[in-house]
Amino acid sequence: MSYHVKDPLALEEQVCFAMVVAARSVLSVYRPLLEPMGLTHPQYLVLLALWQEAPLSVKELSTRLQLDPGTLSPLLKRLEAAGHLTRQRSAEDERQLAVTLTEQGRALRTEALLIPPAVVRRLGLGEAALRDLHTSLTAVIAAAADENGSPA
Repeated sequence: MSYHVKDPLALEEQVCFAMVVAARSVLSVYRPLLEPMGLTHPQYLVLLALWQEAPLSVKELSTRLQLDPGTLSPLLKRLEAAGHLTRQRSAEDERQLAVTLTEQGRALRTEALLIPPAVVRRLGLGEAALRDLHTSLTAVIAAAADENGSPA
């Protein structure tokens, strides 16, 4: 299937523009849900990874979140200062920092369980549509990573 538009450089026809605006719009849906928890969206992503599996090394977190360690480090410091996690040198490898949840960080998960259904309600899209969107975005991420020669 070919992609034909009147003006291939029209702003509203650009995939990159639609993705950036969609990302900002979705993050604006999350903001009022996360603020009462004292979290930013990037901090929430860190906690999601740790709720799934902890402890994780900074390198493992960096890979899972697709963030460079220099961007991740300040997030971890703020989450540690808030009492949600700890960073300790790994007993197996002193060069590695092991990141683990505190009791407070684990308890926050219960409150966070309310976020996904609230996001679905606020977006007004059905769960099937959101799953399809997730599948499509994951394919775009993989295709871009393949093109750039970097892991997704």
